[in-house]
Amino acid sequence: MNILSYGLLGLLTREESSGYDLMLKIQPHWQAKHSQIYPLLSKMENDELLASRWVQQSDKPDKKMYAVTEKGIEKLLEWMITPVTAPVTRDEFNLRILCVGIAEDGSMRRILNERKSWFMERIRYFEELKSRIPLDNLRVGNRDFGSYILVQKGLMHAQTGLEWCHWVTQLLDGQAAIQDPSPSVSES
Repeated sequence: MNILSYGLLGLLTREESSGYDLMLKIQPHWQAKHSQIYPLLSKMENDELLASRWVQQSDKPDKKMYAVTEKGIEKLLEWMITPVTAPVTRDEFNLRILCVGIAEDGSMRRILNERKSWFMERIRYFEELKSRIPLDNLRVGNRDFGSYILVQKGLMHAQTGLEWCHWVTQLLDGQAAIQDPSPSVSES
């Protein structure tokens, strides 16, 4: 079992879904393609972590719907008590920023503007996801609570990234001094 497998099991604890629906639901949290998801679903079904059924559709091909089994829930609960690994950062943008000392100002501004656009798109994306979550009954234990706090995390990350891009642009324009832009963080 890999981390993506556990994520798919987790999504299936919420509701029965097709492989395509699972791919869409996991995207805000984990980048995965059809070619990764379908073999995992098949393996988990063979391992009796999932059950499936076919749904006939008149205007489209039939689709296979997956649901988590008791064995799948047990496997997921075992995973939930294991230590969480450190987050992985793998962003080409960061590597390019390391090279800005040799780049022309125009190159730096271009990649900053591209990233600003990306962050603005992510903000719209997470705001749209957030608008679909019913907020009137959110609490720990509610099936939408995890979605809400993760969407909020994504939104806050995108907003902070956009703010960082604006700060760097101000540095380039000479409108900000080189200093630590954020207050120090202490553990509570």
